[in-house]
Amino acid sequence: MLKKIDRGQLFLKDHLNLFRCPKCQQKMISASNYQLSCEQGHHYDLSKKGTLHFLDHHVKTDYDKEMLSHRQKMIQAGLYGPLLAKLETILAEDQISTIVDMGCGEGSFLNELASLMVPGTKIGFDISKDGVALATEQRGEAFWCVADITNLPFNDDSLSHLLNIFSPSHYREFRRVLKDGGKLIKIVPEANYLLELRQAFYADDVAKQSYSNEKVVRKFSEEMTLISEERLTYTFDVSEKLQEDLVKMSPLQWGASAESLQKTESQLIEKITIDLLILVGSK
Repeated sequence: MLKKIDRGQLFLKDHLNLFRCPKCQQKMISASNYQLSCEQGHHYDLSKKGTLHFLDHHVKTDYDKEMLSHRQKMIQAGLYGPLLAKLETILAEDQISTIVDMGCGEGSFLNELASLMVPGTKIGFDISKDGVALATEQRGEAFWCVADITNLPFNDDSLSHLLNIFSPSHYREFRRVLKDGGKLIKIVPEANYLLELRQAFYADDVAKQSYSNEKVVRKFSEEMTLISEERLTYTFDVSEKLQEDLVKMSPLQWGASAESLQKTESQLIEKITIDLLILVGSK
């Protein structure tokens, strides 16, 4: 069996045409000796885990290994099963050459799609090194890298499909890297997303118990040609084993008081509401 670093090098050799240098915006011309190099001589070394680090500066993020590990367990337990089934249906309508998860976190969404036999070359990247490290620990065919959504390491018109799941967007870059006829699939929360957690964390603050995605949806429609939008709402049964993972899987916990967190951790949340909007657009 090939080591991860060797699998990474083979991937880069086979897909050299997808990448460009984020430092000088020139095309990559070599993938050898465990390095990806551009025309201007900038190079990026593969890690032992077969990943690339495209950032030239340190980025502080609150999405740490602990939170992402809890999120990973919830995804693998089936929390987003209906969403993944819907994505599979949407993608089945298209000719897919590449699927890039823009803000992949710990990689579970992309790996779950791979397990559903969704075709296409798969790349996931995130600004969180912890997230990318967790992604490499899963079985799957995707290539992982640390990169910035505002300065994508991909060539113009090189990607057929972009996923943007619960992550920030940078539409100028999205349009630049999308092929003509390519699609951006963006997933955003709806008003009742994780409602039971919001009610537990913010029992005394009704305003924080709901969420409005109006600005996000309007921005999407302004920046992309809207192909479709669909709301997906369901509840997921949460076992006692998953209680801690549920409480600690999302940024919702960041604004809660220590007292609310402690109280929520000690109570049983039997069901959680998933309420999402699936936006599909082209450039």
